[in-house]
Amino acid sequence: MAEDDSTNTIRASQMTPGGLTALAGRLRARAESVVLRDCPHQQSDTLAAAQVIDQLVQLHAEIRATAAVIDDLSRHLAIVGGA
Repeated sequence: MAEDDSTNTIRASQMTPGGLTALAGRLRARAESVVLRDCPHQQSDTLAAAQVIDQLVQLHAEIRATAAVIDDLSRHLAIVGGA
């Protein structure tokens, strides 16, 4: 039934970590440029958005690294009969 629902939207493509890092850099550059010098609140918000994106990219990397360790550990446990 959900297939016939006209409110279903096409799934948007996901940005890669590299794309997110580039976006954060562009936001930071714009905030630090003369363009937003007369808008301190917008400048602050744009810098905060860039920082949040950087933190999300770092968190994503940490989650993937942890998942790889857990996967490796699971395989080792299966070899020795512990899982």
